[in-house]
Amino acid sequence: MAGPHGLGPRGFLTDEEKKNMPKVSAGLIKRIFGYLKPYWVQFIFVFIAILLSSVVGLFPSIITGRIVDQALVGKDLQLLIKLLILAFCTLAVSQIIGVIESYINSWISRRIIFDMKNQMYDHLQHMPHSFFTSEKQGDIITRMNTDISGVSSVISGTLSSIVSNVATVVTTLVALFSMSWQLAIVGIIVIPLLILPTKTVGRTRWKLLSESQAKQDEMNQLINETLSVSGSMLVKLFTREKEEYERFVKVNEEVTKLSLKETRSGSWFRVVMGMFTQIGPLLIYFAGGYFIINNLDTTLTVGTITATVALVNRLYRPVESLLNIGVDFTRSLALFTRIFDYFDKEATIVSPENGKKPDVQNADIAYEHVSFSYIPEKPLLKDINFRVPGGKMYAVVGPSGSGKSTVVNFLPRLYDVDAGRVTIGGVDVRDFDLQYLRDCIGVVTQETYLFNGTIRENLLYARESATEEELEEACKIANIHDYITSQPDGYDTIVGNRGLKLSGGEKQRISIARVILKDPKILILDEATSALDSISESSIQDALEHMMEGRTSIVIAHRLTTILKADSILVVKDGVIAEQGTHDELLARNGVYRELYETQFRKVIDYESGHQE
Repeated sequence: MAGPHGLGPRGFLTDEEKKNMPKVSAGLIKRIFGYLKPYWVQFIFVFIAILLSSVVGLFPSIITGRIVDQALVGKDLQLLIKLLILAFCTLAVSQIIGVIESYINSWISRRIIFDMKNQMYDHLQHMPHSFFTSEKQGDIITRMNTDISGVSSVISGTLSSIVSNVATVVTTLVALFSMSWQLAIVGIIVIPLLILPTKTVGRTRWKLLSESQAKQDEMNQLINETLSVSGSMLVKLFTREKEEYERFVKVNEEVTKLSLKETRSGSWFRVVMGMFTQIGPLLIYFAGGYFIINNLDTTLTVGTITATVALVNRLYRPVESLLNIGVDFTRSLALFTRIFDYFDKEATIVSPENGKKPDVQNADIAYEHVSFSYIPEKPLLKDINFRVPGGKMYAVVGPSGSGKSTVVNFLPRLYDVDAGRVTIGGVDVRDFDLQYLRDCIGVVTQETYLFNGTIRENLLYARESATEEELEEACKIANIHDYITSQPDGYDTIVGNRGLKLSGGEKQRISIARVILKDPKILILDEATSALDSISESSIQDALEHMMEGRTSIVIAHRLTTILKADSILVVKDGVIAEQGTHDELLARNGVYRELYETQFRKVIDYESGHQE
């Protein structure tokens, strides 16, 4: 919140801003100006408009002096009218130039934001999956929206403000000293008096504003947690409405008190500033009157004094604003630094130049001495070796956290191996054209994600060119067509945010239909039936088997019914393939698989058997 004349709390840096103050370098400045360079012609027009506006803005004050000296003292009504019209015209011209300058400035700002947002979105789209698992979603959105949008205030605010204020100060000083250098000095010496109260009161207001913002953030967090879908349900289930209300009232009261303190401080600040801004004109009137009364300057007139007062008042605002250049400049650099920090994050998983596009139909998949870790000192997978013959279905099982999902994520290159290699048909997946590779692989994930749109839009995400018949056929295979057509809007039914309007089983079946529509050569099912009850699972098991026919498939599952149909089972434990074989072979070994069978799969079998009885 800025005080009068542009000063106040904004004239100070927070402790965090001081700590993270960006390092000014020629490279950083050059990089920033790289975004301004395409619009240098428009910037020239902006600067010309600013200069014209500053010059034209002098005339109303100068004309005021002529009105006093020539029209009023000379009692010339005709001249008075002419001068008033001229003053009005110069004001109008100044305003029109200001509007033009503001529009060009806004146009430049919006175009630069347009360019930066496009560049950022494209860059983030190509970031590896690990980036999105490690970065906070809120930080990503802040960079995309708040930070880049803030560039507008840098261009139309900081940059243009500096040029405009400098032009105003220079032209005003020239006009002041050309009329009366004595009165000009009197008007200027009051400027330090404006700085002292501003800095003192400003620090107090800045502290109060910071505390108020911290409490406001606490209130927003409370609202977000307790009034969200999941949060409100939790509050209701544990009957905590009264306690949460009392928490809210307490925080709300603190926010209100701090806000009132800041407002009260600001009111007194405006009173003090208002008094100090009147000292300059009063001193000018005194000095001018003293010179005239004592005949010390015979060239000095009442009109000159009046014009000087008007010009000095015009001088205060830009001078005070220029005092904050350091803070505005630092914040502007910090804004660009945060944006560039994201631009500089390397897209480690990229498509190689002239990437290969081999036929992967019924091609073997091989993992050769694969090792991987999310944290360097904590290896997750160590020397993984196995081969999935073309057209076969292999199941991957293991304790929670053993790395089952990570193993399959190497195929579509959501992650790249640290050592070893993964091949399809003898070709390293890192040598594939990345888009071609991912087009060949269909994945049904454990956590189904649907966009907040219609069922049709979510299905066509797999293949935009799919016909209505293909769409319906895929849904019939996934056993979701009847449900969709029973809805009032059919395939145009809105699924809600993340598909919240659908049950887990319905979302999962739409996800399966989406993969069926993609018609991939290789299939990965990561707990694909985990969200389904026994009846739902049974109803689409045939569909999954039909989809896996003729495709090389890797299935991660806790359901024994799925594992039993696998051509071979891979048991992952402690970062290695502990065992491999068929269900009967692994049971006979009395090893890790046998333990999983007794602790996990047997419970499911007993549960389902009990319900069938």
